[in-house]
Amino acid sequence: MTAPGPGPVAGPDAAPYCVRHPDRPTALACTRCGRPACPDCLRPAPVGAHCVDCIAEANRAGGNVRRPRAATGGRPGERPVVTTTLVVVNVVVFLLTAVSAGSVWDNVASPLAQATWLVPADVAAGQWWRLVTSGFLHIGPLHIAVNMFALWVLGRDLELVLGQLRFALLYAVSLLGGSAAVVLLGEPHRPVAGASGAVFGLMGALLVVLRRLQLNQGPALLTIGINVVLSFTIPGLSLLGHLGGLVTGVLVATVLVHGPARSRPSAGLLAVGGIAVVLLVLVAVRALTLTG
Repeated sequence: MTAPGPGPVAGPDAAPYCVRHPDRPTALACTRCGRPACPDCLRPAPVGAHCVDCIAEANRAGGNVRRPRAATGGRPGERPVVTTTLVVVNVVVFLLTAVSAGSVWDNVASPLAQATWLVPADVAAGQWWRLVTSGFLHIGPLHIAVNMFALWVLGRDLELVLGQLRFALLYAVSLLGGSAAVVLLGEPHRPVAGASGAVFGLMGALLVVLRRLQLNQGPALLTIGINVVLSFTIPGLSLLGHLGGLVTGVLVATVLVHGPARSRPSAGLLAVGGIAVVLLVLVAVRALTLTG
């Protein structure tokens, strides 16, 4: 998330690249050989995920590689449909605001932007849709370029291992968590916008998933650390939105890949719904104080 005005927008650090597709950055790796691999090159295994090369090698050796639903919820062969849809929707909204404003660089002048960005005082006045719509609004081409690159790199990996429904819930509740943090602790009349809260939620979730799959968490920790530091130091960024999304993403991912969700997926989904309800209740209480 960011506030209107000049200044760069933070994005995640560069990820390793898939060994079979050198043009594809990825945060995942084969749990058998340890090499980085993109979602197209990984298949869920009883523990973690195996790359297609390891599967082929096992088949040649007469091995029997199982392809069940992964412990984190993903299924073999799924495509990042949700991630792709989110990127498309964000780009379409940006183009609409640019056309409406008559400027790509000053798209924030669009009436659509001003009707959808997040202003805590407006939410308190009853415009609750801003909690969600602000997460699809971006200020300038650099803002959307950085966020969409981050969403694509993080999203397609997480969607593979979590599955489409769980990933969609993770993204939605992380977006809500970032917006809730802005409403609860932010300046009442300062507008913010952007998918950064949800993207930070994906960063936090990636850390939880890597730990669950017993993979190296170092690059994820480094990426999160760099982006948190940038959130503190670069003017115009919404630190509250970033941290709110990050914490919410960690909570949602923990619920989805640990505890009751491992044996009863419906319990995990119900718990995620509970997190969303708590966030909305907190926003409602804050709204009462702003209008009181």
